[in-house]
Amino acid sequence: MNEVILFALLTLGLLGTVAAVILYFVAQKFKVIEDPKIDLVDDVLPKANCGGCGYPGCRSFAEALVKSANENHSLDGLNCPVGGNDVMKSAADILGLEVEEQEPLIAVVRCSGSKSNSPAKINYDGPSTCAFAHNLYAGEGGCPHGCLGLGDCVVSCDFDAIHINPETGLPEVNEKCVACGACVKACPRGIIELRPKGKKDRRIFVSCINQEKGGVAKKNCEVACIGCSKCFKVCPFDAITMSNNLAYIDPVKCKLCRKCVVVCPTNSIHEINFPPRKIKPEATAETVETTKTMAVKHDTPNENKA
Repeated sequence: MNEVILFALLTLGLLGTVAAVILYFVAQKFKVIEDPKIDLVDDVLPKANCGGCGYPGCRSFAEALVKSANENHSLDGLNCPVGGNDVMKSAADILGLEVEEQEPLIAVVRCSGSKSNSPAKINYDGPSTCAFAHNLYAGEGGCPHGCLGLGDCVVSCDFDAIHINPETGLPEVNEKCVACGACVKACPRGIIELRPKGKKDRRIFVSCINQEKGGVAKKNCEVACIGCSKCFKVCPFDAITMSNNLAYIDPVKCKLCRKCVVVCPTNSIHEINFPPRKIKPEATAETVETTKTMAVKHDTPNENKA
């Protein structure tokens, strides 16, 4: 009996030893040697793991940076929106490369269908999520392209940069926005867009994505783009294009002259962070009469002298 137990123990020990040796050689054969620069690059990243760079997390992005540097000797096409130019420069210094500065972006809500501009026609009583409501109906105001105002974008934001305004029922983006793009992905109607912040944080964009014809669009929202093309015709920089009854302003070509804002009949073009326009005083009848009198008095001596 003791011999049987001893034989079993020796057999198990021998099998364990052989298995350990095999596993060791297999591990050495197929082991992955990680570039030490990955840890260095990962340390300078913001650790937000927001996915704004297009990768699942900061570690994956660090691996992509090192791989691109080793294989392409360039970091073109890679960017960390949260860390911005400072973080990308630090990563480039570690990898011995240079990186071009990129203009910072910010999320903009391309919808002005507030409670006053697009009054509710029906009452929604369902799950409080835009993803569900989008598949169920057009919206309380009737616009099939408008904001549903249920806050999926707010839930998706990890930076407390977007909130629903209780008065308008629309999301508003604040200065905390890092352009990670989470709200863009969360919006089922594609209303939120990442655009350059612009000089002095000023920007102009068409705050509407409704592609219906003017009469139909205007019926559901007072400030909808009706596709009249007035902005397209007045723009001196070819920054505005018309497609499917909708105007779109190219932020790269736009020079912020605001001519399009003035001619828009529905006020669907928004201007952000601009100073108030100077209002020219209108000439009254009394002012015109006084001007004429002064002109006559000024000309009389010349006539007498002649």
